Parts: sequence; C-alpha cells; structure tokens
Amino acid sequence: MWLLKLSTFFLFIIAGAHCANLLTWMPCMFRDYIVLIDNEGARDVQLLQRPSILQFGKLGDNPVNPRAVTFLVIDSKPNLQRHVGDIEVDLVNCDIHRFNTDSVHLKWPGQKSNEYNSWFTITLTHSKGLFTISAILRHPSEPPPSEQQDVSNWPPIEDTQTLNTKVAMIMKTQTPMVTSGLGFQKKLHCQFAIDHKRPNVNVQWYQQYHGERRNLFSHASHSGQSEGRGVELINLAGGDLSYTLPYTEVKHAGTYVCSVSVLPLSSSLDISLQIQESPRVSINVGPKLTLLDGEMEKVVCEAENYYPLDVHIAWHVQDLASSSQRVGAPLPKELDNILLSSHKNNMDKTYSLSAFFYLEASHRHSGRQFMCTVSHQSLRIPIKKSFILIVEEPSSWLFTLTVCSILVLLLYVLYVMLRHLYQARKYSLQFVSVLCRKSHTDCTS
Repeated sequence: MWLLKLSTFFLFIIAGAHCANLLTWMPCMFRDYIVLIDNEGARDVQLLQRPSILQFGKLGDNPVNPRAVTFLVIDSKPNLQRHVGDIEVDLVNCDIHRFNTDSVHLKWPGQKSNEYNSWFTITLTHSKGLFTISAILRHPSEPPPSEQQDVSNWPPIEDTQTLNTKVAMIMKTQTPMVTSGLGFQKKLHCQFAIDHKRPNVNVQWYQQYHGERRNLFSHASHSGQSEGRGVELINLAGGDLSYTLPYTEVKHAGTYVCSVSVLPLSSSLDISLQIQESPRVSINVGPKLTLLDGEMEKVVCEAENYYPLDVHIAWHVQDLASSSQRVGAPLPKELDNILLSSHKNNMDKTYSLSAFFYLEASHRHSGRQFMCTVSHQSLRIPIKKSFILIVEEPSSWLFTLTVCSILVLLLYVLYVMLRHLYQARKYSLQFVSVLCRKSHTDCTS
C-alpha cells in the first residue's frame, strides 16, 4: 500500500513539473475587420492587423500585457495549452481571426440562455514543421443589435480588452509537411476534440492537386455512414482521424485536407505531401577508360527514375596529380561541351535524363579523372560517378600487332613446311617399298 501511495506522489510531482513547463502565454496577430461607410452609404471592409496576446489561465487573471487585446483561454475540456506543450514561444506562429457562422445560430452545449457567442479561430504553426493546431474559441457576450452575424455588426473589440474564452473545438496534426519516396506507406496525422460528449460531427478527408479535388473519406456520426478508406473507424471515437496511404505513387502528391464540422462550426487542417524519388545514376564506361591517342568515345551519364522533374547533371575534369596537393590544388573544371537528351517520361510518372559528350583522347589528358555530378532536391549531397582516362600511343599497339602477325605467319609457314616434309617422306617410303618388291630385294636394311 505504501508503495502505491509513493508512486502516486511521484506521479503528481511529475505532472506538476510538466504543467509548470507549459506555455502560459504567447504573442499573436489578431486579424480583425473594420467597416468604413462613405458619404453614399457604401461599405468598405478592411483588414486590420492588431497585436494581441493568447493567455492561458483562470477567470479573473490579470493580462500579461494590459495594453494589448488579450484572449484569455479558461480551462476547458479540449486543453489547448497541453497540445502546445513546452515548445519555445519563438518557434510558434500564432494567428487569430474572427469566425463567421454564416448567420447560423445554434445553442452550444454549456451556453446560457441569455448568452450570445462570438467565435474566433486560432491557428498555431510550428516554424520547424512539428505541428499545426487549429482551435475555435467561444466568447460569451451580449447579443448584437441584429441577429445577423455580419462584419458590419460584430461586437467591436477595444485595444486593451480582455476576452474570456473557452475552446469549443481543436484540431492538431503532427505531420503538416510529409516527404516520401515511391512505394512507401505514409500516415497523415490528424486528431480532433470537441468540448462536449457525443457531438453530431462530420469528418472528411480530400486531396487537392492541380486545382482538382478528390474525395478520400467521409463519416457522419449521426447516421454512422462512411465512404472511402484510409481511416480506422474504431479510432474516430477517440478523436483520431489519421489517414493512411498504403503505397505512395506520384499521383498522391498534393495537399490533403482533414476537415471536422459540428454545426455551426467547422475547422480543417492542410497537410502537404511531397513525392521525392532519388535518381539512379550510371555512366556507360568503367572505372578506367583506355583509348588510343586520337580515338573518340561517346561518354554518357544517365539519371533515371527521379521525381520531381528538376535535376542538374554536370561533367567535371581534374588532374589527379595536382588534386593531391594540400595547398593550391585547382578545382575541378566543368566541361562546356555537354549535350542533354530530352526528358523521358517513365511508366511510373518518374523522369529520366542523360548528359553526354564526345571525348577525344589525347596523350596529355591521360591520367585525368572525369566526374559526373547529379543534383536533385531529394538528395542531401549530389551523386558522383567518375572514371580515369588512360591514353596509349598507337605505335605500341602497331608494334605488338606486327610482331603477333609475324609470329602467326611464321608458325603457319612452319606448319605448312612440316606437313609437306611429312608427305614427301611418306611418298619416298612408299616408292622404296614398291622398288623392293619388284626386285625381290630385302629392303629392311
């Protein structure tokens, strides 16, 4: 029993330390609207950017900056402060907008009968792409003169005003930007929370690419009907709306939108998926290329199956002897006689490109290294393929060829002479044998 109490005590200490490290406030940009009416009664709606403070606390807390508009977020079930965590405030960009319900007025759970809700959307973006958070804040206020919630009759907000708000809805993604190669499984993270139980919520995923919209998944909690795949229905009850791509292809690149709506509110998050496939680089010669002085060879460097389109291929040459110097070694020289092929479209929507030149062997170029360098946005460092040129004198080859030819000719002549000698000896023995038989002479001796 004492062990359980001790464990509980330490858990409270850890939880308290974690809460102490959470952000308590951050600067934001409040994008408000003002309506100007000219002498003829025409309205001109202008955007007004106002510095503000997003502050976490309790009802009645003093603002950290009394001279700025303060959005005081009071404790509510979707805990925005915990979603932000203990990230350094300088790494979070905060934007606040008024939210227009398009004249749809519904009593929100927990709202008093005589209250009117002003809604605000807050977007928190991590500068290094760790997360994006979108939340809708509810500010109970007096009803405006007109029930039409329009920019012309939104309750004005003073520069030093503190607005007590609660989080009505929150969405978060930990994958605002995703980069993938071809053939991988990718999970696009999206989670949401609403401040009351069993809301009539509609969720949706769709993809936007080159101006086209493709619906991927939708689910309505009221009817229980779903369309599409990629989301685990069993996880929706816990607010997990993550979408899984089982096999990435080029067509999957684009912007994915995770959307949640509970009347009269709706919120969405954009997730960018980029497809980057690294090129396969090869050259058509071996590590060493041996040519005769004056001989010409077509040298090709090919980059295959890369995506997206932009790729850079360059050929360089350097003297290995001078490059080994520690000080004053000349940099590799880029060749300017390079020719590029046209881009080849592959079946999997990737591209291929080759860069080639005609190398005329010269004895003074022997021992130089030629290097192909391929740069692409999918590569942290360029891919390099190289070969060393060896140039030989034609005379050495001619001498070797002449000597070999003479040896072959001599061997052939020797073979012919030995064959004739063998045939002559054979005929001679046959002739002697015949004479001996005719003369009845013993020729064995």
